[in-house]
This record gives sequence, structure tokens and C-alpha cells, in this order.
Amino acid sequence: DVQLQASGGGLVQAGGSLTLSCAASGFTFDDYAIGWFRQVPGKEREGISCISNSDGSTYYADSVKGRFTVSSDNAKNTVYLQMNSLKPEDTAVYYCAASRFIRNAQAMGRMTPVAPYFESWGQGTLVTVSS
Repeated sequence: DVQLQASGGGLVQAGGSLTLSCAASGFTFDDYAIGWFRQVPGKEREGISCISNSDGSTYYADSVKGRFTVSSDNAKNTVYLQMNSLKPEDTAVYYCAASRFIRNAQAMGRMTPVAPYFESWGQGTLVTVSS
């Protein structure tokens, strides 16, 4: 039974940092890509970052490039999203998701929509950035 547990959200001032965690269980972690998505009410879910545990590749959307860093601890079956220089427009519910189909993380930037390629989803964690 594939399970993903996202955590680490909270309230932070603009310019601050947060680290989100995505703990995975129930599947062979090394065979999957883990993506981070975010969503605000009334808008589509946005794929912002991805890491492939099979080839180590990473992807960042332009909106977070240079500020967010995705990493994976395969020993702990956990993926992290380090978010620095946070802006009020980063306020959203953040989700992690797992994909067997994506082998190279750069595919997240080429597929539209990309969410259907992720078959397992964790619950969201709310990030609020105050100005």
C-alpha cells in the first residue's frame, strides 16, 4: 500500500525558509520519482519540483528555481524540499506525489498536465508566507 506523508508546512515571513518532508512507504523507493506540487484555491495544481530516485535527476519550475532545493534520503525513504527566500506568492497547499512512469525528473517540465503521471499522492501541507 503506497503511502506518502507530507509535513513541515507552517507560517513564515517573507524572506524566510521552510523545509518540507515527504515520507514514503509501501513501495520500492528507488524506482520512483517524487514530485512536489502546490495549489491555491481557484488555480490548477502546479508541479514545482521533482527528483528521480532512479537516476538522481532534478527539476525545478521557473517560479522556484534558485530558491528551492529538492533532495532525497533513500535510506529514510524521504524526500525534502528546502524552500528559501519565500515570497507571499509561495503561499499554497503543498503536496508530494510518486510516479513510476517518470524516469528523468526533467520530464515534469515537458508534460502538460503532469499530475496524471503521478499515481500516488500524500495529503497536503499548508505553507503561508506573510508579507
